[in-house]
Amino acid sequence: MNGQQLLHLLQQISRRELEPEAALEQLKYFDQEDLGFAVIDHHRELRKGFPEVIYGAGKTPEQTLKIMERLFKHSQGNIMATRCCQETWQLVSEALPLAQYHQEAKMITLRRQPSPERGRVLVACAGTSDLPVAEEAALTAQMLGSQTDRLYDVGVAGIHRLFSAMDRLVAANVIVVVAGMEGALPSVIGGLVDKPVIAVPTSIGYGASFKGLAALLGMLNSCSSGVTVVNIDNGFGAGYAAANINRLIAEAGAGTKLSNSEKNPC
Repeated sequence: MNGQQLLHLLQQISRRELEPEAALEQLKYFDQEDLGFAVIDHHRELRKGFPEVIYGAGKTPEQTLKIMERLFKHSQGNIMATRCCQETWQLVSEALPLAQYHQEAKMITLRRQPSPERGRVLVACAGTSDLPVAEEAALTAQMLGSQTDRLYDVGVAGIHRLFSAMDRLVAANVIVVVAGMEGALPSVIGGLVDKPVIAVPTSIGYGASFKGLAALLGMLNSCSSGVTVVNIDNGFGAGYAAANINRLIAEAGAGTKLSNSEKNPC
């Protein structure tokens, strides 16, 4: 239940269009719902603007489906499940025909409301091998209401490919940069733009990359200002953070401009 739904419910009670007992039935699962194997946070959409996102890895297909069905019933928002296998998708597609599977990102999305797509998030990735993580970030930002641009295969081994897309870098409010190997791309982009840069190390690389640890340490030690780092392969976390930052920037840009006296009250 989101804020608009709750307000509508209270208005119905106020106008005596709905009996308190009937309202209680609707509010029964308002806060949380215990399924035995999971406790669903139905209150999250009201607090954060988006329903709980399902992490599919480690869950059985039946568990993921059950959670999606309960979110579908008790929420009006769009629904996401990350790290889902084909077997999970097969089960979900039969029960929830509106759902979509994104093979590269291994995400299941169920869109019931058009996203406002305010502002722009750019997702850049160093190489084609990084695409699954980059797509997870891009789809997450899209589902959370950001206009999303993709700039792929622009790693430091062919840095000229990046420089030819400077107009797209400058046009974004937030830039998510996905890279494996030595993880150098976020530092390069961070040195070129005045935007928040969210770096995502991936587990792509040869032996001494230590499954992404080398990229993670390289990004944490970036000498470029304004670069923050999420966990290895965490495209979802980067996309979510980017969408939140983008929303705040877009809302601030859409607000009323301050007069000179308001800007300088003293």
